[in-house]
Amino acid sequence: MSFEVWQVAWFTTWVAATGTLLILPPGVALGWVLARKDWPGKTVVETLVALPLVMPPVATGLVLLKLLGRRGLLGRWMEAIFGVDLVFTWRAVVIATAVMSFPLLVRTARLAFEGVDPRLEQVARTLGAGPWRVFWTITLPLAVRGLVAGAVLAFARALGEFGATIMVAGFIPGRTATLSLSIYHLVQLSREDEAWGLLVLSAALAFGALWLSEVLLRKKTP
Repeated sequence: MSFEVWQVAWFTTWVAATGTLLILPPGVALGWVLARKDWPGKTVVETLVALPLVMPPVATGLVLLKLLGRRGLLGRWMEAIFGVDLVFTWRAVVIATAVMSFPLLVRTARLAFEGVDPRLEQVARTLGAGPWRVFWTITLPLAVRGLVAGAVLAFARALGEFGATIMVAGFIPGRTATLSLSIYHLVQLSREDEAWGLLVLSAALAFGALWLSEVLLRKKTP
């Protein structure tokens, strides 16, 4: 394969990994809160978190475009404080992949925490362990396999992100070109043979990530 193909593959993998790392702390925290706490309006929060899964990706991208643009709330603030633009840059690609992957991470994290027996946490508290110690020594170690599986699943989703990304980042070779955007661009140019090559590479990356996620989810904790 050509250098350009490997460059696109590397960029796609890099932004997917960066987006996944970006959502990991808030995703795990929200998953734990949803699994362990009840409060008025919890269903509303759950629905809002899941919205990117059911909304058209281009609709989510339009919302992001309004937020991240120079006149948007977040975009205007970033330009004023840090002097950087968000839309039509690699930053927009990372944000788009993070937003679209976030619901999958939260859902998997919630299931992982719900799989931890609360009685083990209660026993630890009766022995004098505080909430943070219970979380770090009991809850997190027992849920870690599911959390890693959720992170891998989010990474796999980020690899194939298209709709939101093209809205906020566009297709700029060498700057925002991911595998999915490049496939679309090549098809538009009637260069389908090259598009099929990228498709095979994209499918291989996604298959590897999904396979690892399934192995982690099915493997029993000893």
